Amino acid sequence: MTDQTLRKDAARNRQLLIAAGRDLFARRGLAATLNDVAHHAGVGVGTAYRRFANKEELIEAIWHEQVDELETVLREALAASDPWEGLVLYLERSLAAQSRDRGMAQMLAGRTWPDHYDQQRDRLAPLVDQVAARAREAGVLREDVTGTDLIFLQIALTDISGTVQDGTVPEGRGDADQLYRRYLWIVLDGLRASASGPTELPVAALSTYETHTLLQPRNQG
Repeated sequence: MTDQTLRKDAARNRQLLIAAGRDLFARRGLAATLNDVAHHAGVGVGTAYRRFANKEELIEAIWHEQVDELETVLREALAASDPWEGLVLYLERSLAAQSRDRGMAQMLAGRTWPDHYDQQRDRLAPLVDQVAARAREAGVLREDVTGTDLIFLQIALTDISGTVQDGTVPEGRGDADQLYRRYLWIVLDGLRASASGPTELPVAALSTYETHTLLQPRNQG
């Protein structure tokens, strides 16, 4: 086997592990192990440890990709002609990504954040501040709302998605995975500097019975 073939195989295995890691961390959060990722990728554990010394190195590689994706969303939000539409675009797309990806949500919430991730985080924070400042200056966002408020609101809303993922979905509520969007719309009405009236919410409220059902742990069997 030539050196070039070995390099191609190494690069292929690395990408397989990153893809498998993203999938596992998205579904299970950052508790999944590197061994779990190796099995999910269909490669040997030894191969996984040759590509990544530990799980943290794999998480860092995945985080670099995720930061790139989130930066793209933020720049699209800043490019929107309407500052309010830009703010909504950012929150919708960021929350949609986090609702699908528990690992990303945990990272953005700072629950697992080694010091060397600070540089990546600092790429996003100034852009979030710009999204908020642009909307404030246009008079469409409350004057007292900052970029950090948008971050904490997302942390709160992604917890709704985690509750749905862990809970027992009530019969007939195929939209349960979108429940966070109902509360996003309520939050958006509270963020606006002025509103002509309440926004129609995109998802119906759960009944008391449905809420109690959803809060029961999901049967994993």
